[in-house]
Amino acid sequence: MSFDRNIKIAPSILAADFANFGAECEAIEAQGADWVHVDVMDGHFVPNITFGPATCAAIRKHIKGVMDVHLMIAPVDPYIDAFAQAGADVITAHVEAGPHIHRTLQAIRATGAKAGVALNPGTPAEAVAHLLDLTDLICVMTVNPGFGGQKFIDMSAKIRALRSMIGDRPVHIEIDGGVDAKTAPLVAQAGADVLVAGSAVFRGGSVGDPTAYGENIRNIRAAAEGVYA
Repeated sequence: MSFDRNIKIAPSILAADFANFGAECEAIEAQGADWVHVDVMDGHFVPNITFGPATCAAIRKHIKGVMDVHLMIAPVDPYIDAFAQAGADVITAHVEAGPHIHRTLQAIRATGAKAGVALNPGTPAEAVAHLLDLTDLICVMTVNPGFGGQKFIDMSAKIRALRSMIGDRPVHIEIDGGVDAKTAPLVAQAGADVLVAGSAVFRGGSVGDPTAYGENIRNIRAAAEGVYA
């Protein structure tokens, strides 16, 4: 993975057809997705259960670009190697998921994957102030994690604070939750460059007719790039 601050659209397969994950991954990439975002939930840290390393390994061969794995699980450390071996390019853990996030980020980087740290809406930007030199990505949750399709919570002030803290470090700011063509400009203007979108990408399309995926991706990107500085 090379680093740049251009807007990247990362559709979340949480909103995809679960019976056709491989084809869905291929379809969104063909329609312009930059990354493929995989929301891993454990029914413990968040009130939902989704995918594990086996699913990531199965879809990896259908993904040409970046597989961005967001671990909404606790504990995290026992599963890092499994997700890395499954082909994750980015592994993101929540700062709230355990007492030793510094160690977790070290462990992720030791696998060769990029290390991300996620912040729930109620967690301040300052929680990652001492982690920036171990971090490749900060994921700002704009919903409370656990389910797709939730209403966007405006975290613009937090994003701006993080952008200032990051300075010239090569650290992405990713936004996860309620991103669409209406909310994308808010987060892009604040300094985000990776936009996770689930229902806003997959709405209106299907594996058999994915043209709506492309239209949705282009609309979100255009909205974000119109204000991104």
